[in-house]
Amino acid sequence: QVQVVESGGGLVQAGGSLRLSCAASGSTFSINTITWYRQAPGNQREQVASISQWGSTNDGDSVKGRFTISRDNGKNTVYLQMNSLKPEDTAVYYCNAQSVFNSYWGQGTQVTVSS
Repeated sequence: QVQVVESGGGLVQAGGSLRLSCAASGSTFSINTITWYRQAPGNQREQVASISQWGSTNDGDSVKGRFTISRDNGKNTVYLQMNSLKPEDTAVYYCNAQSVFNSYWGQGTQVTVSS
């Protein structure tokens, strides 16, 4: 079993920055990829960025050049540095940990960007 807990959300003005954290615990050795998703009211869940166990990353088109995903293996934590935030980035941000057989979700953290 793996548990993931997101933190770091909040209210920020447009153009500002936030750093989200996704802390994993339990059988973290089984995790292949950690992915950040977001979901705004009335919208489908959207993949934001992912990072593999080897450190390779993949960013969604809407956040390229603004968001950076990284990991600290010693802390079993993945970060999402979000810069140049826009009102359209407002959403609940979720962390997903994917192993070969299972997918684990956190409870989400709210990010609100005011114009």
